[in-house]
Amino acid sequence: MILSRPRHYIGRFAPSPTGPLHMGSLVAAMASYLDAKAHRGQWLLRIEDLDFDRNAKDADQMIIDTLRRCQMQWDGAIAWQSQRSALYEAALQQLGDAIYPCACSRREIADSRLNSQATSITVYPGTCRNGLPAGRQPRSWRLKVPAGAQSRRSFDDRWMGRLSQDLATEVGDFVLKRADGFWAYQLAVVVDDAAQGVTDVVRGADLLDSTARQMYLQELLGLPYPRYLHIPVVANANGEKLSKQTGAQAIDVGGSEKDVLQHALLPAAHFLGLHHLAGTDYPTISSFWQQAISAWQQLLEEHSNTATASAKSAD
Repeated sequence: MILSRPRHYIGRFAPSPTGPLHMGSLVAAMASYLDAKAHRGQWLLRIEDLDFDRNAKDADQMIIDTLRRCQMQWDGAIAWQSQRSALYEAALQQLGDAIYPCACSRREIADSRLNSQATSITVYPGTCRNGLPAGRQPRSWRLKVPAGAQSRRSFDDRWMGRLSQDLATEVGDFVLKRADGFWAYQLAVVVDDAAQGVTDVVRGADLLDSTARQMYLQELLGLPYPRYLHIPVVANANGEKLSKQTGAQAIDVGGSEKDVLQHALLPAAHFLGLHHLAGTDYPTISSFWQQAISAWQQLLEEHSNTATASAKSAD
């Protein structure tokens, strides 16, 4: 059975080229790929290379090669965020009075929180919201978030159920253009998803905290909301999210198709909860994907039924 879907489903995988794909990033790629295929939609590939200080040499090509070895074929041309700055500048200008220059450094923000005895270390205290302090120069551009009842954004995550966040008390005014001149993730991803017609965002739960901010930006820019699905992140033995910074190793996609299955695809599928796939000896990677797509459909139906039952119980 094909899952119900928005018209012209378009999903995407959007890795940052800070290093080769590791198991955590492969899991995210697999989830987004399976969801697109289960909905008979398109799957786009976007390289989010705006953080130039962290980009690793040739990492984008290593990511592309790994996806090819795993037979995860994207639709259309690959997009590189570093080539799309004009779109981000246009969006920033469109926001008008909703944005303001900020002169605060990270150290000053931390000191301000301590002096005000703030309850959260993540909320910007609004130091520059009503104008730059005398003699200070702007470092970044921030977006004003609404206050009171207008600051809460709620959404139905297709994996985790109903979620919400209060932008004013949990985030504060957030950066759209950084002090180093780089575009911030929040603005770039909202602009790109809309420009590429993305209807469904499937990504790791480490980005869950960004969703409310992105919804608010979509509202201000007059853009549609995509649907969201956040999967659990892969962690190391210390409980830390797998990343280059925590010593994540590149996945092994060398050798035969059977090697790719054993070292990459089957472990990723197991993490996503597609446990029964491990008991099959797949002759080709293509045969694995056929079974994995069907298994993903069943898994999402189970998640949907669980969420419905929980909602009825809460009522």
